[in-house]
Amino acid sequence: MSKKEAVKILLDEREMPRQWYNIQADMPNLPKPPLNPATKQPAGPEDLSAIFPMELIKQEVTTDRWVDIPEEVADIYRTWRPAPLYRAVRLEKELDTPAKIYYKYEGVSPSGSHKLNTSIPQAYYNKQAGIKRLATETGAGQWGTALSQACAFFGLECTVYMVKISFSQKPYRRSFMEVFGANVIASPSQYTESGRSILAKDPESLGSLGIAISEAVEDAAQRDDTNYALGSVLNHVVLHQTVIGLEARQQLAKVDEYPDIVIGCCGGGSNFAGLGFPFIKDNLTENKKVRVIAIEPSACPTLTKGTFAYDFGDTAQLTPITMMYTLGHDFVPPGIHAGGLRYHGASSLVSQLYQDKLIEAQAFGQNEVFASAIRFARSEGIVPAPESSHAIHGAVVEALRCKEAGEAKTILFGLSGHGHFDLTAYDAYLGNKLEDADYAEESVKQSLACLPKI
Repeated sequence: MSKKEAVKILLDEREMPRQWYNIQADMPNLPKPPLNPATKQPAGPEDLSAIFPMELIKQEVTTDRWVDIPEEVADIYRTWRPAPLYRAVRLEKELDTPAKIYYKYEGVSPSGSHKLNTSIPQAYYNKQAGIKRLATETGAGQWGTALSQACAFFGLECTVYMVKISFSQKPYRRSFMEVFGANVIASPSQYTESGRSILAKDPESLGSLGIAISEAVEDAAQRDDTNYALGSVLNHVVLHQTVIGLEARQQLAKVDEYPDIVIGCCGGGSNFAGLGFPFIKDNLTENKKVRVIAIEPSACPTLTKGTFAYDFGDTAQLTPITMMYTLGHDFVPPGIHAGGLRYHGASSLVSQLYQDKLIEAQAFGQNEVFASAIRFARSEGIVPAPESSHAIHGAVVEALRCKEAGEAKTILFGLSGHGHFDLTAYDAYLGNKLEDADYAEESVKQSLACLPKI
C-alpha cells in the first residue's frame, strides 16, 4: 500500500504540537469586545477575574499567534495525543465517490471526545491559581465528563449542571462523571436562583445550555474557592482545541495530501474551530482556498438562521455580552439527541469569520444525520456521537456532490467523539421514533426581541 493509500496515519508523540494556534493574530476583523452585563461597557480583566484565573483571561484577549502548551498539560495530552487520522476508504466505496475522505478521530481520548483538550489546561491553570473547585454546565455530557476527569487529575472538586433532557437521555454519562468524583445536578435545578426562576415559569423545562451556564456561573460567583469552566465558545477554549487541526495538517502532509474541504459539527464552536482554524490560517496567510464548513442541527440553526448581534451567553444574563450569531439567550431548542449542539449562540471568533464569509454553514435534521451515522458505522466500524454525526453527514453530502460532478476532492472532517453513551438515540432512530424537530420560528422571534439594547 502506498503512502497515499494509507488508511491510518499516526504521529509520534514527539511530533505533538507544543503550541496552540491563535487565529486572532490573522483575522482581518477581530470581534467587537465583550461587554460587562451590568454596565454594558467593554469588559476588562477585573470583570472576568471573579470566575476565571488570570492566565486564561490573558489567553482570551491575546493576539499572539502561538501560545505555549505547559509541560504539565503536554504530559497528560501524551496519554492519547497525537490522535489518529483515518482515511475512510470503506465509506468512499459505499458512496461510490471519487472524493477522498479523511477523518480526525478524537474519540480515543479517555473521556471519549475532544473536550479533554481544553479541560486539562483549564484545570491546570485554575490549580496554579489556588482554586479548589470548578463549576460547569454540560449538554450531552461530554464536557462534564472531560472536566470531571481533569479535576480528578489535578485534585479539584467538580460540580456539573447537566441539561435536564440529557440528564434523562444519557444516564451513563452522569455515571461516568460520578466515577471521577463529580457532583452532577439536573438543570434547571433548585440549587440556584436562576434555576429556581426557570422552574417557577416552566416546571417541566427541558433545560438548555444557556440555563445550565447561568446556574454554573452563579454557583462559581458565590464561592471564593470556586471558578467557572466553559467547554466551548470562549476564545481560550477554541485556542486549546487547535491541537486537532495542527495534528491533522501534519498527518495529511505525511501522505502528500491537503484538504479541499474541512467539515466540523458546530454548537458553541470549539470542535469546529479546533479542526478548522489552522486551515483558515492557511487561507489567510498562504492564499489557500480551503472550504471550511460548520454543520449544525436544523433544530438549533444558530449560524444559518441566527442574528449577528450582541447577546448574553446565558439565560439569566450573568455572563458578558458578546457579539455573536444568536437565536436569543431565552431560546430553548427542541430536545434533540445532539445535546452538545443545543446552544443559542456561537463563538465570537466563529461568528466573525462567518460574518466575513470566511467559513460556510449548513444545517440538517437529525434523521438524515443519523442515517449517515449508521452508514459510517457500518463502513468504518465506529459508532459516532450524535454531535459528530452532523460532520459525517456534511462529509457524505459533499462526497456525493463530488460524485455528481466527477470531482476527486479531498474532504477532511472531525469525528469529535464516540457514541457509546448515546445508544438510546440510536434505539430511537432504528425504531423509527426519532422526530425531525425543527426550530420554532415564533419562539426565536420572541427570544430575539429580548436582545440587550446596545
